[in-house]
Amino acid sequence: MRPSPTIREATRDDLPEIVGLLTDDGLGATRESPGEALPEYYVRAFEAIADDPRNAVIVAEVDGAIVGTLQLTYIPSLTCQGGERAQIEGVRVATDQRGHGIGQAMIAWAVEQARARGCRIVQLTTDRRRPEAIRFYQKLGFRPSHTGMKYHLNET
Repeated sequence: MRPSPTIREATRDDLPEIVGLLTDDGLGATRESPGEALPEYYVRAFEAIADDPRNAVIVAEVDGAIVGTLQLTYIPSLTCQGGERAQIEGVRVATDQRGHGIGQAMIAWAVEQARARGCRIVQLTTDRRRPEAIRFYQKLGFRPSHTGMKYHLNET
């Protein structure tokens, strides 16, 4: 029987493993550039998230090893009668750990945090080139209710 992952807020010391997880798939490998020494922009981004009470980076550990991560952001909103929403981003599980319930445990943790905070909606986006991820989120109860659009400022 595999142990359940321990889910906790990430620390600065976790950052190299988190960035490693972000690069641990085909799409992430094209968007991230960790290098031998962790570039400063990852440190600045992590510190900004850590300093913001509406943001958290979490990690999942099994036997002391970081095997998953996600970012949870709380967004105030006038829509839905002023209800706050929770946004889940950057979900990754180590390739060799997929299929063992780690992603499900992380998402359940994030949904419970949002529920406890009184959020009205939990939302996420996933790249349409990740059909396995789409099926996974749908299995957990997420529904494709909107069309997401992005405008990449560095590609214009």
